[in-house]
Amino acid sequence: MNDTTGWYVVKRPEGSCEIVAVEVGQTLEEGTERWGPFASQSEAFARRVGLIRAGKCQPI
Repeated sequence: MNDTTGWYVVKRPEGSCEIVAVEVGQTLEEGTERWGPFASQSEAFARRVGLIRAGKCQPI
């Protein structure tokens, strides 16, 4: 994934959050709760853990 602009944590309708890479020109769905962009996948993963602990996301 050489052309990624960043990593996002995206909340799904069922309440769980997943980490997605967004490439140049790609957009995320409107109306979805999301956090980012983060510079690396590991940074996004750490943020997801924090969101789970804060009660904003459900663990998978």
